[in-house]
Amino acid sequence: MSYDVIIIGGGLAGLTSAVHLSKKGLFVLLIEKNDYPRHKVCGEYISNEVLPYLSALGFNPFDYGAKNIANFTLSTPKSSTVQAVLPGGGFGISRYCIDWELSKKAKENGAHIVHETVIDIQFKNDQFKLITNQGNEFISELVIGSFGKRSNLDVKMNRDFIKKSSPFLGVKAHYVGDFPDNAVGLHNFEGGYCGISKVENNHVNVCYIANFKAFRKYKNIAEFQKKVLSQNTHLKQVFETYDLAFDKPMTIGQVSFSSKQAVENHILMCGDSAGMIHPLAGNGMSMAIRAAQMASQEILKFKSGQIKSRTDLENQYTKIWNKEFSSRLKSGHIIARLFTLGFISEWIVLLLRTFPFLLPYIIKKTHGKPMKAIL
Repeated sequence: MSYDVIIIGGGLAGLTSAVHLSKKGLFVLLIEKNDYPRHKVCGEYISNEVLPYLSALGFNPFDYGAKNIANFTLSTPKSSTVQAVLPGGGFGISRYCIDWELSKKAKENGAHIVHETVIDIQFKNDQFKLITNQGNEFISELVIGSFGKRSNLDVKMNRDFIKKSSPFLGVKAHYVGDFPDNAVGLHNFEGGYCGISKVENNHVNVCYIANFKAFRKYKNIAEFQKKVLSQNTHLKQVFETYDLAFDKPMTIGQVSFSSKQAVENHILMCGDSAGMIHPLAGNGMSMAIRAAQMASQEILKFKSGQIKSRTDLENQYTKIWNKEFSSRLKSGHIIARLFTLGFISEWIVLLLRTFPFLLPYIIKKTHGKPMKAIL
């Protein structure tokens, strides 16, 4: 079957693109290997910069119980702490909730969603043919790649980042505990950092990135949390006093922060498929939503004839992607690097306490301006 656009991967970027493009009347197919709703390893904090655009798509996260977040706490491995009011604010909502609701919104707009795995992508005569593990073949002039941090498709396309080592492990679980509704915490520990915030059902989302080499010294997650993360008193309180709401924590391996291309094999990449910001710098979810808006807008221009050729489409998307995100990603790398240097992170927090205007300024460097409500 032939479609105007096929989207590979039904995460935040893929779903947002599906809602946007189907709302504008395009015949859209989204291929996602897993069923909805489901939990994913994710920090589940989104900055308010995306709210005007989400509203234009017909989605208000606060209708589903999202928590309004205004306050930010940062701590070092030795528990030194600095606090700030978040410039612009943000909200907490689980991937279980937002992905499920956006998938329903996409279907309401006429998008088709199939739960299969793409095993091959062929590009010939200016068209894509996608083959799935169910033996189905789908045809489209345009493809958006939003298949996440790391995929077998990345290996098949021989993308540069896939050849590099990925020494990080992601761990996430929901807990029940006494954490403020309006706050997000980012707490460093030896070999990693952990984000904490509440989501729509009053669960506390605890998600951290750890160096896998350091993690493998311990026999399991519980021991690692007790002996490493709990050296930070903020995290110790969580693991000693909060109740685990999941059967067990979720994990994802080989998390890569290496540079990627915004267009690969003529596929427009969105979300983590195009580049992943260090969670220490936050805001990856809003970046995925913003990239989905940009890709959708450029595709609509191409379909209407405003963009004349595929080459122009690919060049334009690469240009605006780099303009929007390159500095954010660089800032994220620098910030994450500094907080791995032990005593330097203690000096950074002391500096931030001495000059309170600096922390909001740094936060702004990893966030964008409020998105326009333009479809």
